[in-house]
Amino acid sequence: MPRSTRRKAPLAHPVTGEIDLFDVLHALSDATRMTIVSILRAEPERACGTFPVDVAPSTLSHHFKVLREAGVVRQREEANRRLTALRAADLEERFPGLLDAVLAAYARTEDAAA
Repeated sequence: MPRSTRRKAPLAHPVTGEIDLFDVLHALSDATRMTIVSILRAEPERACGTFPVDVAPSTLSHHFKVLREAGVVRQREEANRRLTALRAADLEERFPGLLDAVLAAYARTEDAAA
């Protein structure tokens, strides 16, 4: 059976100046998405299927979409995999100190829960 010749639509990423504070805060309001962001803070780029989260692949795709469309992460396709990177510099430019503050608060809640 021949493969489709239809091309995938490019992934949508807002430009830095269009990143909205409320979209970012919404994206960072979920524990699974905060796990993704925390891991990406320590690693420059990671393949989508390699994050240690306990959710279905379709749910993980949804979380990546929320993060991407909010401007928190950038994704790119390489062969048959999708790589994800944190847009830390863009977020710092748009909302100085926000990402560090949210990650620090998240780390404190994780430490308290442990």
